[in-house]
Amino acid sequence: MSGTSQLGRVLAVAGAAVLAVSVFLPWYSVTITSGGAALAQAELNSAAQRYGNAALQAEVNTVGTTFSAAAGHQIATLSAHQLLKTLSVVLLILAALAFLGALMWLAQIEEPLEVDGAQIAAVGALALLLVLFRMVDHPSVAFLSLSLSWGAWLAFLSCVAIVAGGLLGRTPKQRRVEASFASVGYSRHGQTGA
Repeated sequence: MSGTSQLGRVLAVAGAAVLAVSVFLPWYSVTITSGGAALAQAELNSAAQRYGNAALQAEVNTVGTTFSAAAGHQIATLSAHQLLKTLSVVLLILAALAFLGALMWLAQIEEPLEVDGAQIAAVGALALLLVLFRMVDHPSVAFLSLSLSWGAWLAFLSCVAIVAGGLLGRTPKQRRVEASFASVGYSRHGQTGA
């Protein structure tokens, strides 16, 4: 196995492990919108007027002024696991598939099934599409604004590593054989492409 092939396989294993960890890291920074701050202040004032005495109402007025100051500032972070329940499970399954497949590929284990770089790259590409979807289309949360945090970028880079590792991990001989089969219209299992 060439050095590039070995490096590609190690890259795919590492990328899959980092993808699994990134699901639990901060994907989104949470900020409260000005409308959310105004609503929170109004609800707090309403509760104080309904249930509190004059001292409580005065204290609520003091606390309520800090809500408008909090608008636009980061108040929390959310991981994919916390916010994207279904997607986080799918990403964990894809990370596990890529990790186990790349590990088998790295160790050159061919039983019970043979794994190659194209399969690893395909799993990484699917994970990459899911991550990109949630990077572009943020989930909506009422009165809160979500912006990308470093965990989402780490997930993106780990998916790229899986794809790159799958493509780099193929040996030069595998690349030549695949290219020759493609030039005559055959898939790698001998079936016609038509």
